[in-house]
Amino acid sequence: MEIPFTPEQESRLNQIAREEGITVARLVQNAVDTRIESDTHFRESVRKGIRQAEQGLFIEENEMDARIAQYAEFNQ
Repeated sequence: MEIPFTPEQESRLNQIAREEGITVARLVQNAVDTRIESDTHFRESVRKGIRQAEQGLFIEENEMDARIAQYAEFNQ
């Protein structure tokens, strides 16, 4: 599979790979692996939420707001 990059993207990828001491191919593979893992986790979370909603398992809005605020603080 070949993926075209702009010259700017290629330059940035080369720079990051040099800084990390890996090849550009390994850098891109790592990025794709991370994205796939993130997508898999997100999709499973959505499926879990749908199953819970179908079972009538909901939380109150104020609890959801608190969870979102806690998540935002954790990820800063």
